[in-house]
Parts: sequence; C-alpha cells; structure tokens
Amino acid sequence: MQIVIVGCGNVGRSLIEQLSKENHNITVIEEDSDVIQNVVNNYDVMGIVGNGASYSILKDAGIESADLMIAVTDSDEINLLCCLIARKTGHCHTIARVRNPVYAREIDFIKEELGLSMVINPEEACANEAAKLLKFPSANKIDTFAKGRAELIRITVSENSKLCDKSIKDIAQELKLPVLIGIVRRGEEVFIPNGSFIVRAKDEISVIGTPRKMLAFFKKNNLPTVGVKSTIIVGGGQTCYYLAQQLIAFGINVKIFESNAERCDELASLLPEALIIHADGTDRQELLEEGLIGAESFVVLTGVDEENIMLSLYTATVSKAKRIIRVHRAGYNELIGTLDVGSVLNPRSITADKIVQYVRGMTNSMGSQQLESLYKMDDDKVEALEFIIPAGSPVIGIPLHELPLKKGTLIACINHHGEITLPTGQSQIQEGDSVIIITTCTGFDEIEDILAEK
Repeated sequence: MQIVIVGCGNVGRSLIEQLSKENHNITVIEEDSDVIQNVVNNYDVMGIVGNGASYSILKDAGIESADLMIAVTDSDEINLLCCLIARKTGHCHTIARVRNPVYAREIDFIKEELGLSMVINPEEACANEAAKLLKFPSANKIDTFAKGRAELIRITVSENSKLCDKSIKDIAQELKLPVLIGIVRRGEEVFIPNGSFIVRAKDEISVIGTPRKMLAFFKKNNLPTVGVKSTIIVGGGQTCYYLAQQLIAFGINVKIFESNAERCDELASLLPEALIIHADGTDRQELLEEGLIGAESFVVLTGVDEENIMLSLYTATVSKAKRIIRVHRAGYNELIGTLDVGSVLNPRSITADKIVQYVRGMTNSMGSQQLESLYKMDDDKVEALEFIIPAGSPVIGIPLHELPLKKGTLIACINHHGEITLPTGQSQIQEGDSVIIITTCTGFDEIEDILAEK
C-alpha cells in the first residue's frame, strides 16, 4: 500500500518501524529536518520536510494516489485538517490521533463529517487497557478474539503456583480444562511451547480459552477472579480521567493523587464521586496515610517513567495491591522485564498496534482474506492474529497434523459458528471459521502465510 504518515514523534516512529517491515511504500512528513534525516537513514521510507496540513506538501508526498494517510502530530487540529485535505484531494482512508477530551464527546460527529476511517486517543486507549486489568486483577494483560468469545490472558507464574515446574502436557492432564498455554516468556526469551516444555517460576504465560473456561482455570490455580473494589491513582492527567470514569461506573472506590492544585479542582468538578487528594503521589508517607497498604489496586500515571517504576517496586514491599504503571520509553523494556513492576502500559505501543491492525485489515480486504484481530506482544517478538477463512483457502478440510506449519507457529483456537474449540491434530478448518494464530514469525497478512514452503 501507498501510505503517508504525518508526524514523526513517538507514535509516528513506531508506525514507521512496524509498517516499513511489511513492504508498504511509506512517505513521512515532518517539520523537523533532523528527524526526517534520521528516519530516512534508518528505514526504507521517503521523507519530506514541511507542514503536513499543507496541500502542496501533501501533494508532493503523493496523497492523490495514496491508499492511506495517518496523522499523528502533537496537534489534534492539524491531524484533523490533514485528514480533511487528504480526503478531499486523494479520497484515501484517513486515521487521526485526537487527544483532547473536548473532542471525545463529539468524536462520532467529527468522524462522520470528515470521513475519517479511524480516530484514536492514546490516553483513552491506555485507560481502557487498565480498566480491563482491574476487572481481572490476576492478569498482566487481556486480549480478546472472536467478538469476545475467546480470551488470551497473560499471567506470571509464582513459586507456589500449581503450574510451577510442570510440563505443559502434565498441566493439561491435571486441569482437564479446554485452555491452552500458547506463549511463554522467560526473561528476554519467548517460546511457543510444546507438550514437554517445563513451566518455571517467574515465567509469564499466555493462556487462551473461552471466558468461562478461563475463569475456571484461574479458580483451579487459586488466582483471584473478582475485580478490585478500590484503587489509588497517582497522576491526574487525561489517562487518569478516562480511567476513573470507567472505574466509578463499575462501582470502584477511586482516590486520585495530583500535585497541581488547579488540576485537582478540575478533577473534583469532573469526577465528584472520586476522592481527589492534593499531594505529591510519590511521597510514601502520604500514600501510607491514605491507605496504600489496604488498597486493592495501585495505578501510577505520572509523566516520569522512573518515578512510576520506583513507586510500583515500593508498593510491592508494603501492599498486595494489583499494580499498573505507565511507561513511555521503549528503551526501558529490557529493564522492566527483569523487575516485578506489575502490568505495564505503553501508550505509544497501544496506539501504534491499533493502527497497524487497521492497516493489516486494509491490506487483506484488498485481497481474499480478512484480518479480524491483531495483537503484538513481548516487544513485537510474537503476534496473535485472527483470520476469517474464505472459500478456496488451502487450509480448509485438512487435518491440522497434515498442515506444514512454519516453525514457531501455532493454531491456538478455532471459532466455528460461535463454538470455540482448542484444536487437536485431527481438527479441520472450515470455510467461514475464524482461526486464532500465535506465531513468532511476525508479519503474516494471509492465512496461507502460516504454511511452510514446500
């Protein structure tokens, strides 16, 4: 596809990095010439220095023949204007990053009137992820497939877990549940495990199954299955606002620490059901006085990654609270992987992954396949994808044990007319099924991509 990306900040660069690997023709527009030079030197893209909201600049970037324009500058208004010009000039699909909560209340109107294909708010997307985790506090991350009929849930194996030091095969025999351990992360290594793989303490495992069976899995392993009833949030920015809104609607007791007095007044007006505390949330004594020890969850959303990490580590020493932190810098991924900081949210990754999923869907809609869902995991080392199987697909009607799958690829789940099954070697895929694939071979566009070359 011909793609124009306007804005080369954190999200823009992440998009360039991911999409340039997938053989798209990408042109990047950015006002900072040094940034453009750096991007052109490191990725197979074209770069134009200038304002992406300029008709002439967009024309130079090839907007008239582009399939997609993605606007992710720091300005909502520029992003929307870029999309409007692109639609009028090139009639292409358009995606805009829009962060201002004022626009959030009017987003359906804006999307319809400007003909936007997609609007994404990084703060709201981040809050949605946090809310899901607080409803299921045992999980590190939750991804859904088959319109919510299947879940891929990540948990960390503790030393006293029933899963510890057992093979995948033995775990399946003991649990007698139709769930599948599809991914194991151990330090920096990621595995698609076979039956003989031994699960160890501190492994992060990804388990797939229906919501009901996943609930049974958690109960059999003595893991909490009920959402939290109270939370402390440190940092009163927009992510905090979106998250607190959802938690209050769930009936969860919310306390918010915010050091800026003016922002405290705003939050008190916007969130009358929450307790707003004007204090430094990094002050341990303040946290203890406000009930950190007894809190069921603790969410750290300050603008300083280091503070968020340290606060989470401290909280682990005094409380059993479910911990969630926000981290912006990708460079901290390796460090965080060695620390017990709880669940980690990266707004850049969440935003870029949702846009890449849309791009993959566009690519496939131009052919015969349809990509329903895409999740990138473990620092982009693994992808979980859901494909709808069209007529004539080479995977139809063949026992799975006869399919020559690429190494590091697993058919994890089949959805046949709403019935979710974990496949065996004798299972067969049918036309119209949706199939969930887990793979370390990233970049699959079609279901045929799972097959090894003969």
